[in-house]
Amino acid sequence: MNDSSPVRLKALHGQGIADHLDDIAYLRIQVFREWPYLYEGDVAYEAAYLRTYTQSPRSIAVLALDGGKVIGASTALPMEDEAEAFRTPLIGAGIDPARVFYCGESVLLPEYRGRGIGHAFFDAREAHAQALGGFDWYAFAAVARDVDDARLPIGHRDNETFWHKRGYRRSDIHMKLSWNESGRGEIEHRLNFWLRPVENIA
Repeated sequence: MNDSSPVRLKALHGQGIADHLDDIAYLRIQVFREWPYLYEGDVAYEAAYLRTYTQSPRSIAVLALDGGKVIGASTALPMEDEAEAFRTPLIGAGIDPARVFYCGESVLLPEYRGRGIGHAFFDAREAHAQALGGFDWYAFAAVARDVDDARLPIGHRDNETFWHKRGYRRSDIHMKLSWNESGRGEIEHRLNFWLRPVENIA
């Protein structure tokens, strides 16, 4: 993160995340309205989804704050503590979920992008996994969209170059999740897992 940035990071764990669930939910609803998720925010869905993180004592939520305002958030937890829908595809591919640390999502308001905060989010989550120990893989899942989709914004730059620089590679392992898509209602979406081996495996 750039030294000139006024943004500071704050890490929370387990039940400590509960006090900021509304902040994280608000950011997710706002940011995921954009391509490629096109998510029509639902407060009830957010509450249920984020509850998984408060129930895992090994989870982490990294908040980015500008003064007292939460302008970004990044979540992660051991895959063993995630919902079955996330674990099952890995089991099918012969990967033990207990050896995977799952980097959920990072959301950041547009005006704060390009300042190194995304890298700081990954650094903090991966450091937490290293401190916990016992993982072979870092992983996250990203929605797969048709490159010919007419809704693709002109000049859009995806995150794949950034993820590659972080050492992550897209796998053929995928999962299906449904969410309310803007203008289309509840739709099932395909998400591919991106994986990176953990160095210095404990």
